[in-house]
Amino acid sequence: MSHESYIHRAKPGEAGAPILFVFHGTGGDENQFFDFGTVLLPNATVISPRGDISEHGAARFFRRKAEGVYDCEDLARATNRMSEFVSANREHYGAGPVLGLGFSNGANILASMLIHKPGLFEAAVLMHPLIPFEPEKRAQRASSRILITAGERDPIASVEWTQSLADYFTRSGDEVSLEWHPGGHEIRANEIDAAKHFFATLGA
Repeated sequence: MSHESYIHRAKPGEAGAPILFVFHGTGGDENQFFDFGTVLLPNATVISPRGDISEHGAARFFRRKAEGVYDCEDLARATNRMSEFVSANREHYGAGPVLGLGFSNGANILASMLIHKPGLFEAAVLMHPLIPFEPEKRAQRASSRILITAGERDPIASVEWTQSLADYFTRSGDEVSLEWHPGGHEIRANEIDAAKHFFATLGA
């Protein structure tokens, strides 16, 4: 898999510094979180891919059959393809730890990689993820650090599914923290502050 297999934006960082992958939400593109990523980790390599699926003109990372109903075969395809893209870019840039941040659909593809490719990411921020099923038990335990941010009245990613995902990662050996706000599916200031603090505590 080529490090250029997805349309993306890239900012090379310092040799050995972390590489941060940022994943947009449905309808976003490689510009949505690119600048935010460069502000979060100024010395890191930042990679922002564009989803390769179009849903009525809106870019996504995998197909779905309806709101909250995923095409699981395509999710598996996307998870494998994106994992290869991540590994290829880490090798290409000679980067250090692999970090991730995603919102909504971007959080979902990132969560799927954390589930199925344990050890690929050292740490990740999942903003309003929705994995609307119980993932299979991992063959191996992992030790990634994960921050999940969510809205208590999110009409897409419910509190129940959010907590279920957090519990799954905890059972699987990850170190998980949660940051809530009282609203819906929008990103609020406390989530941004939590993400900044999360990456700062990594020593990245």
